[in-house]
Amino acid sequence: MAEANIIVLKSAKDHNLEEKQRIIDRAPFKDLKINDAQILDTVKGREICEHCYRSRKFFCYTCFTPVIDQKYFPRLKLPVKIDIIKHPREIEGKSTAVHAAVLAPEDVKIYIYPDFPEILENEETVLIFPSKAAVTIDNLFIKEVQQDGKTFLKRIRNEYPIKRAIFIDSTWHQTKSIYKDQRLRDLRCIVLKSRISQFWRHQKKSPRWYLATIEAIHQFLIELHTCAFDIVECAYKEEDKDKEDSLNFEKLNYNASNSNQKYDGRYDNLLYFFKYMYEKIHTIYDHDKLWAYKRPLI
Repeated sequence: MAEANIIVLKSAKDHNLEEKQRIIDRAPFKDLKINDAQILDTVKGREICEHCYRSRKFFCYTCFTPVIDQKYFPRLKLPVKIDIIKHPREIEGKSTAVHAAVLAPEDVKIYIYPDFPEILENEETVLIFPSKAAVTIDNLFIKEVQQDGKTFLKRIRNEYPIKRAIFIDSTWHQTKSIYKDQRLRDLRCIVLKSRISQFWRHQKKSPRWYLATIEAIHQFLIELHTCAFDIVECAYKEEDKDKEDSLNFEKLNYNASNSNQKYDGRYDNLLYFFKYMYEKIHTIYDHDKLWAYKRPLI
């Protein structure tokens, strides 16, 4: 009987989660500050990429550059550098990584594996990858400080503890093959908070919280900014509980309302092309009939 009750409770929980997601799916971008992209509808025909001379619409997904005038899309400045390592077998036209390179060209660079970004300081670079040793972003903001013979855990605030983040752009199977590279193995791994993807391309055997690359970059920057400026008090890793007897845990009592840099949607335009394409797809296809949105939520 107890087992039956557990199954019923789990079923009810899953149903509630699905119902909440159906409501979100009706207008998934309504709370984001994304520029109106209707101007893209005025772009007629296709353009020739000046680098590879191929016919493209809006941007070249081979050269990672726009083929239309800058007046048609926003430009962003990011707080850290973003390197994207793309698997050579990843289908070019299906990747959203190019969106980041076009919208934030000063801060985003794409490499085709085995080409690799130069990593000068491991301590200032993180890899976004859910390895067994991966930690959440807020752990980056905890540091040990020695004072009067005692060790304090203090939170870094109003600044970023890293300068660079690396993303792998590929299928999950391909990602694991790239992660075997020792140059990545030496980096700290970060796992993002769960977020339901709105990507319209179906990925076999994957839940909906597997994000498109541009969604993952957007999520990362929101979490990074929030940890730097919006956190009320210090949090620490579960494994630090064992240290409580020897460490003095200092709460900073940081009032987020005193910060004038609370997250204000400043990175939402990273989804400019993503939202535009999402809306175009949904004028052609019924959301509920697309396989991408039938994937499990958990």
